[in-house]
Amino acid sequence: MASFIRKVPEGDDHERQICADCGYVAYENPKVVVGTVVTAEDGRILLCRRAIQPRMGFWTLPAGYLEMNETVAEGAQREAWEEAQARIALDGVLAVYSIARLGQVQVIFRGRLAEPGFAAGPESLEVRLFTWDEIPWDSIAFPSVVWALKDWRAAGALPGPALLNPAHDERGVHALPTEGAL
Repeated sequence: MASFIRKVPEGDDHERQICADCGYVAYENPKVVVGTVVTAEDGRILLCRRAIQPRMGFWTLPAGYLEMNETVAEGAQREAWEEAQARIALDGVLAVYSIARLGQVQVIFRGRLAEPGFAAGPESLEVRLFTWDEIPWDSIAFPSVVWALKDWRAAGALPGPALLNPAHDERGVHALPTEGAL
């Protein structure tokens, strides 16, 4: 069995896991998360209440890790089906967020229900449509969900260029506050 050591490979500037026997470098790279701000015809927003950790019981967008051999668009549509049993149409990329503290890159789309109906999938306790004023802001699962919702609202009806992290958290290192307003 190979044994790995941490050191800086020749010609590199980051410490990495390297096989002591053959020199193989095991690179660690960020994971890609894909998701969508999904709206119904009347403008209400689809949110899923998480049935899994982390943040079980809190509300999120239909989103999750990109799988091998799928595009970011395919992944976003798959996640909407898995979490909300919703068929969605994508209208473009809303934002790309860097969550450095977790080693994630999040690609968030703007989209809409492509056909009527949705239901809780195995990773959701419930799925609901919310008007802007009904969103349970004190029960949102992750900071990037708040960012995406606010970016969606600010962007208006027309797709524009993809947005990036908000200025107050350019590297995605701040967790949600434990109490108080977002």
